[in-house]
Amino acid sequence: MPEILTRHRPLALLATLVVAQILLLAFQIKRNSNVRLIRYWASEIVTPGEKGASSTFSGIGDIWSGYIALRGAHTQNLRLRQEVGQLELRNQELESQANEAKRLSVLLDFRDMHREAPMVAAQVIGGSADLSSHTLFINKGERSGIRHNDAVITPNGIVGKIVEVTPATAQILLVNDRDSGVGALFSDTRTQGILKGNGDPEPVMAYVTNEEKVHPGEVILTSGEDRIFPKGLLIGTVAGSKPGYPFQTIYVNTSARLDRLEDVIVLLSQEELHPGASESAGNIVVSLPPEPATQPAARTAVSAEKSTPPAAHSAAPTVAPTVSSAAKPDSHATKSAPPATGRP
Repeated sequence: MPEILTRHRPLALLATLVVAQILLLAFQIKRNSNVRLIRYWASEIVTPGEKGASSTFSGIGDIWSGYIALRGAHTQNLRLRQEVGQLELRNQELESQANEAKRLSVLLDFRDMHREAPMVAAQVIGGSADLSSHTLFINKGERSGIRHNDAVITPNGIVGKIVEVTPATAQILLVNDRDSGVGALFSDTRTQGILKGNGDPEPVMAYVTNEEKVHPGEVILTSGEDRIFPKGLLIGTVAGSKPGYPFQTIYVNTSARLDRLEDVIVLLSQEELHPGASESAGNIVVSLPPEPATQPAARTAVSAEKSTPPAAHSAAPTVAPTVSSAAKPDSHATKSAPPATGRP
């Protein structure tokens, strides 16, 4: 080894001097970005090693944080999932309680606004399994004063009537049932008809002549002629009409949502409700416009006939024979009397 160095000493010295000269030149020369050439060379030499070391340590860190350090993450994940499920269930319970409190508040406001009429609030506990029948069951019955044919309403509109009563429950026949019928009238024109169910979710208004002009959106109220619902309660609005013979068919959008009833009000009398000013209690009671000063003769005659007590009709046949029998002796006496003469 020493012999080799001795033999090639001039060549090694020359190489050393060349390298030193190149380094001195690299130290003095600058590139366009004002960076010395030697610094650029050093960066190019060191950078690949730094990148490799950084990637190695990053991979090791990922393995540690992604696998070794997450040995208990599965158990923690299951626990968090259970907590989230419990919180969601609790949130649903609170929302249900808030909605129930809101509904009960509306019923209470409605009751406070209409203290002039006796009524009972009840909850819907079931419905009919027959698709062709629109009936519901409530949790109040005879013990609460409910009777057959009592009107059932909500603060938004009428619902139906009581058809069966037990001591603790009652059955409601909804207004969209085929067997239902409600006296109805238009709020503006006061034209009367009958609200009937046809098996569809929404009822129809019948017995309105084709000459009557009906427009979508017209308000329909109870007329009170059925002796079940008080006059002036909101039924709904006109959805459309179709001419027929001899009467047109009027489709009605009920104000009360008959497909999502939870709480209802049973009216224990036919006393009319007075319109209230609170919007939170619903708008089922609508003020009717005043009747015109002049009425057609036919309607006046019908009203007079309805207002005539039954005793007056039954007394008429009895009076006539009495008058006739009293008249007969007078005529007989006239015939049997001697003719008048001029003689004394």
